[in-house]
Amino acid sequence: EIRRIAFGSCAHQDKEQPIWDAIDALQPDLLILLGDNIYGDTRDMDELRAKYAALAAKPGFRRLRERTPILAVWDDHDYGENDAGVEFAMKEESRRVFCDFWGEPPHSPRRTRDGIYASYRFGAEGRRLQVILPDLRFNRTALIPHELLGASYDDWAAAKERAGVPVPGPYARNPAHDATMLGERQWAWLERQLQVPAEVRIFGSSVQFAADFPGWEAWSNFPRDRDRLIEAIRRHRADGLVCISGDTHWAELSKLDVNVPYPLWDLTSSGLTETWPVLAPNANRVGEAWRERNFGVIDIDWGGAYAALQLRIFDEGGTPRLEQHLTTRELRG
Repeated sequence: EIRRIAFGSCAHQDKEQPIWDAIDALQPDLLILLGDNIYGDTRDMDELRAKYAALAAKPGFRRLRERTPILAVWDDHDYGENDAGVEFAMKEESRRVFCDFWGEPPHSPRRTRDGIYASYRFGAEGRRLQVILPDLRFNRTALIPHELLGASYDDWAAAKERAGVPVPGPYARNPAHDATMLGERQWAWLERQLQVPAEVRIFGSSVQFAADFPGWEAWSNFPRDRDRLIEAIRRHRADGLVCISGDTHWAELSKLDVNVPYPLWDLTSSGLTETWPVLAPNANRVGEAWRERNFGVIDIDWGGAYAALQLRIFDEGGTPRLEQHLTTRELRG
C-alpha cells in the first residue's frame, strides 16, 4: 500500500544534490522521477552512460535508491537533445542506456515498443494506486517556433523581462490535425490504462499538462492531444486522477476546471537542482509559484470513504512551500 509519493525533475548530475537527503528524510514509499534526471544532451552513448554513472555515484541519490523504489521516465535532456522529439536520430540507443540504468528486465516492453511509456498499480481493492508514465519524446511531433517579426527570441524575451511581465517560451501551438505528443500506438495503450480499476491515479507527465500555454514545451502546444486526453478521462470514467509534471525549473500548481469531467490538477515540481531566471505566464496557476530548488510529495490517507490527498512542494531544506488538499470525492465525473 502506497501512502507517500515523492517526485521531481531536472537534476544535473554534476551538481551537489543535498535535496536527495531531504527527500529521504520524509521516507516516501515511492519516488517518481519525471525527466531530465541527468543532463545528457549528447549523441555519444558512452558519454550518456558516464553521466548516468555520475548520478549513481552521488551519495544522497545512492542511499535513497537503496531504500526507495524509483519509477522514472525521460524528458529531453536525458532523451539526448534539447526539446527533441520523434526526429531524434539516437532515440533507440538512448532508450537502451535508459533501460539499463533504471534496471528494466531484458524482456520489458519499455525496451521494444514505440517509447518507454509504462503503467504500474499498487494496493488492494479500495486502496489501489495507479501510476501512468507516458513517453512524451519518442513520437512527439516537432515543435513550431513563434513568429517574432524578425526579432531573435533572446531579444524579444529580454524586452518582456525589462517590462516586468511574464516571459513566454519560444514555441507556438501546433494546430495540425495529426500533430501529436504520443503517437497512435501509445494512445491505444493509454486508453486501456484509463480503464484499469483504481481509486487514485497519478499521471506523471514530463512536461506540464494543465498550464495555460507557457510557450515552453507543454501539452498546450498540442491542443488536440490535450483535448483527446480530457475526453478519454471522461469517456472511461477514469476518476481520481491527479497530474504531476516537471521540466519548467520552477514549482507551481495548475488547475483545469472548464470543459473537464472534474477538476484536473497538475502539481509541477522542477527542478531538483535547476532553476530559471524568469517565470512564464500561466492563467491556470493556483496561488504563487515557487522558484527555488524543490521536490513534490503526495500523501494519501486511505482511511475514509474517499481517499484524502495532500499535495505539497518542499524546498531543498525540507520545508513545505506550496500545499493543496483534495479528496477523491472531488475527482469524480
